Amino acid sequence: MHHIEEVAEQMKLLGDKNRLMMLALLQEREWCVCEFVEIFDISQPGISQHMRKLKSHRIVKEERRGQWVYYSLNIEDKPHIQAVLRHLPGREELLSNFDKFVSCGQSEPSSSANNPTF
Repeated sequence: MHHIEEVAEQMKLLGDKNRLMMLALLQEREWCVCEFVEIFDISQPGISQHMRKLKSHRIVKEERRGQWVYYSLNIEDKPHIQAVLRHLPGREELLSNFDKFVSCGQSEPSSSANNPTF
Protein backbone atom coordinates (compact mmCIF):
# COMPACT_ATOMS: atom_id res chain seq x y z
CA MET A 1 0.00 0.00 0.00
CA HIS A 2 2.92 2.35 0.71
CA HIS A 3 4.05 2.09 -2.92
CA ILE A 4 0.61 3.14 -4.19
CA GLU A 5 0.59 6.13 -1.84
CA GLU A 6 4.04 7.14 -3.04
CA VAL A 7 3.04 6.87 -6.70
CA ALA A 8 -0.13 8.87 -5.99
CA GLU A 9 1.92 11.66 -4.37
CA GLN A 10 4.36 11.70 -7.27
CA MET A 11 1.53 11.90 -9.77
CA LYS A 12 0.01 14.84 -7.85
CA LEU A 13 3.27 16.71 -8.40
CA LEU A 14 2.86 16.23 -12.14
CA GLY A 15 -0.51 17.96 -11.96
CA ASP A 16 1.22 21.35 -11.88
CA LYS A 17 1.82 22.68 -15.42
CA ASN A 18 5.14 24.33 -14.58
CA ARG A 19 6.54 21.26 -12.84
CA LEU A 20 5.41 19.04 -15.69
CA MET A 21 7.11 21.32 -18.22
CA MET A 22 10.28 21.38 -16.11
CA LEU A 23 10.36 17.59 -16.09
CA ALA A 24 9.78 17.51 -19.84
CA LEU A 25 12.78 19.80 -20.34
CA LEU A 26 14.89 17.73 -17.98
CA GLN A 27 14.40 14.70 -20.24
CA GLU A 28 17.01 16.04 -22.65
CA ARG A 29 19.62 17.52 -20.30
CA GLU A 30 20.23 18.98 -16.87
CA TRP A 31 19.16 22.55 -16.28
CA CYS A 32 20.37 25.26 -13.94
CA VAL A 33 17.82 26.86 -11.64
CA CYS A 34 18.81 30.20 -13.20
CA GLU A 35 17.74 28.94 -16.64
CA PHE A 36 14.34 27.94 -15.31
CA VAL A 37 13.97 31.41 -13.76
CA GLU A 38 14.47 32.91 -17.23
CA ILE A 39 12.26 30.42 -19.05
CA PHE A 40 9.29 30.35 -16.70
CA ASP A 41 9.50 33.96 -15.53
CA ILE A 42 9.20 32.75 -11.94
CA SER A 43 11.41 33.98 -9.11
CA GLN A 44 14.39 31.90 -8.03
CA PRO A 45 12.67 31.02 -4.73
CA GLY A 46 9.59 29.95 -6.70
CA ILE A 47 11.60 27.67 -8.98
CA SER A 48 13.49 26.31 -5.98
CA GLN A 49 10.19 25.49 -4.26
CA HIS A 50 8.99 23.51 -7.28
CA MET A 51 12.30 21.66 -7.46
CA ARG A 52 12.32 21.01 -3.71
CA LYS A 53 8.97 19.24 -4.02
CA LEU A 54 10.22 17.12 -6.91
CA LYS A 55 13.45 16.38 -5.08
CA SER A 56 11.61 15.36 -1.90
CA HIS A 57 9.90 12.61 -3.94
CA ARG A 58 13.18 11.63 -5.59
CA ILE A 59 11.96 12.66 -9.05
CA VAL A 60 14.88 15.03 -9.60
CA LYS A 61 18.33 15.28 -8.14
CA GLU A 62 20.44 18.36 -7.70
CA GLU A 63 24.11 19.13 -8.00
CA ARG A 64 25.62 22.34 -6.69
CA ARG A 65 28.39 23.89 -8.80
CA GLY A 66 29.65 27.09 -7.29
CA GLN A 67 26.70 29.42 -6.84
CA TRP A 68 24.45 27.49 -9.24
CA VAL A 69 22.27 24.45 -8.65
CA TYR A 70 21.72 22.05 -11.55
CA TYR A 71 18.81 19.63 -11.70
CA SER A 72 18.49 16.35 -13.57
CA LEU A 73 15.87 13.62 -13.73
CA ASN A 74 15.94 10.70 -11.33
CA ILE A 75 13.20 8.49 -12.76
CA GLU A 76 14.99 5.27 -13.70
CA ASP A 77 12.91 3.45 -11.06
CA LYS A 78 9.68 5.34 -11.82
CA PRO A 79 8.12 3.83 -14.97
CA HIS A 80 4.84 5.65 -14.28
CA ILE A 81 6.60 9.02 -14.63
CA GLN A 82 8.60 7.84 -17.65
CA ALA A 83 5.32 6.91 -19.33
CA VAL A 84 3.83 10.35 -18.75
CA LEU A 85 6.93 12.17 -19.98
CA ARG A 86 7.07 10.12 -23.19
CA HIS A 87 3.84 11.80 -24.26
CA LEU A 88 5.04 15.39 -23.77
CA PRO A 89 6.47 17.68 -26.43
CA GLY A 90 10.23 18.05 -26.79
CA ARG A 91 12.38 20.96 -25.71
CA GLU A 92 12.12 22.95 -28.93
CA GLU A 93 8.34 22.82 -29.00
CA LEU A 94 8.09 23.73 -25.32
CA LEU A 95 10.55 26.60 -25.54
CA SER A 96 9.05 28.02 -28.71
CA ASN A 97 6.18 29.27 -26.54
CA PHE A 98 8.53 31.35 -24.38
CA ASP A 99 10.61 33.24 -26.98
CA LYS A 100 13.40 33.96 -24.51
CA PHE A 101 17.19 33.78 -24.50
CA VAL A 102 18.33 31.93 -21.41
CA SER A 103 21.48 33.12 -19.68
CA CYS A 104 22.55 32.89 -16.08
CA GLY A 105 26.26 33.63 -16.21
CA GLN A 106 27.45 30.06 -16.07
CA SER A 107 31.20 29.74 -16.51
CA GLU A 108 31.33 26.30 -18.08
CA PRO A 109 32.12 26.29 -21.81
CA SER A 110 29.50 23.65 -22.57
CA SER A 111 26.69 25.46 -20.78
CA SER A 112 23.61 26.62 -22.62
CA ALA A 113 24.35 30.20 -21.57
CA ASN A 114 27.47 30.14 -23.71
CA ASN A 115 26.18 27.84 -26.42
CA PRO A 116 22.41 28.21 -26.69
CA THR A 117 20.79 25.22 -28.31
CA PHE A 118 17.26 26.48 -28.62
